[in-house]
Amino acid sequence: MINLKGLLLIAFSCLLSSAYAQSSLIRIDGSSTVFLVTDAVIDEFKRVNKSVKATLGISGTGGGFKKFCRNELDIVNASRPISSKEMAACKDAGVEYIELPIGYDALTVVVNPKNTWLSSLTTSELKLMWEPAAQGKIRSWQQINTAFPDVRLKLYGAGSDSGTFEYFTAAINGKAGSSRGDYSPAEDDHETIDGVASNVNAIGYLGLAYFEESKQKLKGVAISWSGKNPIYPSAKSVMDGTYQPLSRPIMIYVNAASLNKPEVKAFALYYLNNASKLVKKVKYVELPANAYKLGLARINNAVKGTSFGGEIQSGLKLEDVMGRPTRQ
Repeated sequence: MINLKGLLLIAFSCLLSSAYAQSSLIRIDGSSTVFLVTDAVIDEFKRVNKSVKATLGISGTGGGFKKFCRNELDIVNASRPISSKEMAACKDAGVEYIELPIGYDALTVVVNPKNTWLSSLTTSELKLMWEPAAQGKIRSWQQINTAFPDVRLKLYGAGSDSGTFEYFTAAINGKAGSSRGDYSPAEDDHETIDGVASNVNAIGYLGLAYFEESKQKLKGVAISWSGKNPIYPSAKSVMDGTYQPLSRPIMIYVNAASLNKPEVKAFALYYLNNASKLVKKVKYVELPANAYKLGLARINNAVKGTSFGGEIQSGLKLEDVMGRPTRQ
């Protein structure tokens, strides 16, 4: 028969086992865009670190940062930089972080393949289509351009917790989160894919990797910015800087306290060392080699904070941004 002392020892052993299991778990959530890369990294990392477990959610960049700044996550996937409001929330909660760009995305405007009248749009036309003033008023393609047919305009896009939504609205409408509300929102890009694919008059926007995996269902639209020739999204146009203003860095943020957990630090280092290969594998665009070196230095030297100043900035060279002093 087990005595009281034995029961206490068993209970204590169970508590230690539970605490150890919890501490070896890497908690990740956030952007559906970055999900594809992080999911690939987890699969590769588990092959060489079989005892490590990871949870990976898709709450959107905004939803992920809410959890991250409540100290509920080790890592948040982000398709835009941390905002000033989120910086303040993390600071209030005592959460410090390491900012790590891991690749480039090209926000891709898509239409149905049976759409025969559209191959390109200007950023001004996109603004006319998506700005808050368009709500309830801009309902026909012909209202965007008189050369387009007078057929009903159906809009699909990212939900308000999505970094894709915030980046697109900042780049096109001039302010993050500024958008008409009468469209079909989705935190999961596959909902946008299915919506556009099922309606010949539909248009939407999503990350490049989701477009690449669904080319048989969608048609990409070239974008003209500041009177320049229309440019299609591609690895080449992102790298040479011609696909503007819808190119953006994608990143992860690591809870600085979590770097004291060996498995989290090992995962972060593995992520940066293998990001170039895995970013390309899931059809995003790799960063210049020096950007990954700068990221590894941030991990090894525990460089806390953000280089972006709490706002979305487009048209900048990432290595120049990463060379700035960081701040929490």
